[in-house]
Amino acid sequence: MTATAPTVPGGWSRYLRLWLELLGLCRRAYPGRTAGLLAIKLVSSVNVAATALALQATVDAIVHGDVTAAAAAGVAAAVTYALSAYLLTLDFTLMILMVDSVGALDMTRRINDEIVGLDALDHLERTEVLDRITVVQAGGWSLVYGTWTVVDVVAGAIRLGLTLLLLGTVSPWLLLLLVFAALPLWLDRRGQHAVAKAETDTAEAFRLQRHLFNLATEAAGGKEIRVSAAGDAVTELQTGAWDEAVRGRTRARLRAAGYKVVGWVLFTAGFAGGLVMLLDRAARGQGSVGDVVLAITVAVTLRDSIQMTVARVSRTASSAGVVDAYLWLRAYAARARDADADGLPTPAVLREGITLEGVRFTYPGTDRATLDGLDCHLPAGSVVAVVGEYGSGKTSLVKLLCKFYQPDAGTIRVDGVDLARLVTADWHARTSAAFQDFGRFQIRFGQTVGLGDVQRLDDREAVREAIRAADADALVQRLPEGLDTQLGRRFDGVDLSEGQWQKTALARASMRRTPLLLVLDEPTASLDAPSEHAIFERYMARARELSARTGTVTVVVSHRFSTVTDADLILVLHAGRIVESGSHDELLAIGGRYAQLYGIQAEAYAAG
Repeated sequence: MTATAPTVPGGWSRYLRLWLELLGLCRRAYPGRTAGLLAIKLVSSVNVAATALALQATVDAIVHGDVTAAAAAGVAAAVTYALSAYLLTLDFTLMILMVDSVGALDMTRRINDEIVGLDALDHLERTEVLDRITVVQAGGWSLVYGTWTVVDVVAGAIRLGLTLLLLGTVSPWLLLLLVFAALPLWLDRRGQHAVAKAETDTAEAFRLQRHLFNLATEAAGGKEIRVSAAGDAVTELQTGAWDEAVRGRTRARLRAAGYKVVGWVLFTAGFAGGLVMLLDRAARGQGSVGDVVLAITVAVTLRDSIQMTVARVSRTASSAGVVDAYLWLRAYAARARDADADGLPTPAVLREGITLEGVRFTYPGTDRATLDGLDCHLPAGSVVAVVGEYGSGKTSLVKLLCKFYQPDAGTIRVDGVDLARLVTADWHARTSAAFQDFGRFQIRFGQTVGLGDVQRLDDREAVREAIRAADADALVQRLPEGLDTQLGRRFDGVDLSEGQWQKTALARASMRRTPLLLVLDEPTASLDAPSEHAIFERYMARARELSARTGTVTVVVSHRFSTVTDADLILVLHAGRIVESGSHDELLAIGGRYAQLYGIQAEAYAAG
């Protein structure tokens, strides 16, 4: 079913749940590396305090003339300092390995699964969904990196707590530095929230500039752009969209930088005040020299700790936009799955057929109905042709039958059962289709055909049978490596003509053996007349075979009226409505719209 916009639980709890989930994913994938990385971060946090205490002991021992104690404490200070440098390098190396392995591979696959796993198509035409897909599309790395950055923030909090504890032993007044330390964190969080919002707000402009760039740099659009000398105009549009996206994001980043500067100015003021107080106490003999060294060392460490913590919180906040988009998309996908949770199984065989009752449909983001008031019955085992001018709603009707969208009103029934109640994936598994905007899968030729039935992807005999059904035997014979030929020049393969790509799509639509719905949407628009005639003859024969086997309804959408004369039922669409229906002979006898258009087309072909 079509999923509505989900409600994602608010608050930090949703982030915490995701971070724990991703940490668990790292542990399951690399248990030893995860445990080692957590141990390194914990030891690094404690090691800072150990270094400060060792320095304090060294200075106090020197002041009291205890050479042995001073030497031992000095060695301890040197070891802890060297350990800090080593752990820092090891931490960085292991974390990048972890993020690359889990984020760039496992999480990217999960994100793709969430997007591709949506059975409907409406999400590809909803701006709010596309904006989030744009943000999260390559966000696997950011999600896992953000998770480990949160671990760094926790480790930084431990380090900060130990630092403040040591400062408190020198003077309770130094604990006020905690307040000044919190200011940069709070202000930076406000700034990063603005950055994350700006990225989502400008996603549409960013997506537009990427589309225009691809349009100008790919062969399909490049031909028209060069012939029409529209290169400068397209570049100007792309630059304008890019500038719009960059302006919004730059303003947000400048605002975030301003917040950060204010935070650090306030912290520096508090830090300077603490140092003045320490020097005053030392001058009045209210503390040992070791205490002063400890306080200065810890205070300097505090500055570094806060700077690192702010940077990590900043990185965490900057990944919040990706986290928000991912959580939203995941909730959206879950809503779609839940809608199918109580769905009914698709029947094994069609007995009655498919019935449309008062069907109305409007595309997302538009106000005008594309289809309105559709009432018709497609009998089981029939070949149904859908004809009409461009824009009359033919392809939209096909999309509803394929359950890519849900009607705004009315019902589509399959053997008396509402199509909306059938499990979407099951219905798709019993549907075969060749669309006018067919896919060009640049993989091996046998694979691009076999994708029509993934259960038989590697069944070469089934692939060859589908190729024969699409009248594509001659095409395979011309390919240098037959079924194993790589397609697409982008991958150093063979580039097919438009007609050859269409035959490949038709072969793909012939892979399934027991579909209940077979859709041929302008299946021969790119083919010459002889190929068109041969293919329609084969598909009519296949439709009759499927009719006897499973009661398959075959729907043929075509603007060439000569190809649909043998259909059992012809639906004539005009402005989103069925204005006539019947067989070819019945519609000619009526002398209405179909007869008029058929006559015009026949005269044009005769004259040509």
